[in-house]
Amino acid sequence: MTRVLVVHHDVDLSDQEVDALRRRGYDTQQCMGPIGASCPILSGHACDLAAGADVLVYDAFMTGEPDGARRLVEGMRELHPDVPIVLVANSFEPDWVETAGAHRVTPLVGHPTGDRLASAIEAAIALARSVPEGHTPADPA
Repeated sequence: MTRVLVVHHDVDLSDQEVDALRRRGYDTQQCMGPIGASCPILSGHACDLAAGADVLVYDAFMTGEPDGARRLVEGMRELHPDVPIVLVANSFEPDWVETAGAHRVTPLVGHPTGDRLASAIEAAIALARSVPEGHTPADPA
């Protein structure tokens, strides 16, 4: 069973995403990110919740700061480079999103229905599996 960590600043929206993923057979946990508590990633430390997940689903605006999610994704990529990340943006994709390279994410723009979340999760996992360990999608194998 695929383990998913949903990181979202809005508990109601997070609950909806978690419920939709559980109905599709995913083992899910949730975290409010830096708004809910001190975030180890933003302090340069590994995150036990992220380390135990097969894939992360992040709210693109989880920190409440314009550049906060970018710093969080970059920190996650540095500390947990092999954990796939789906970045959910309800209205528009942030201009800093990278789909290849060291800070890559799989973007999901628009309403994150259960089917759309599952498709993005599977795409992120497939991308991560297609990249040899120690490389990024932009690196030659």
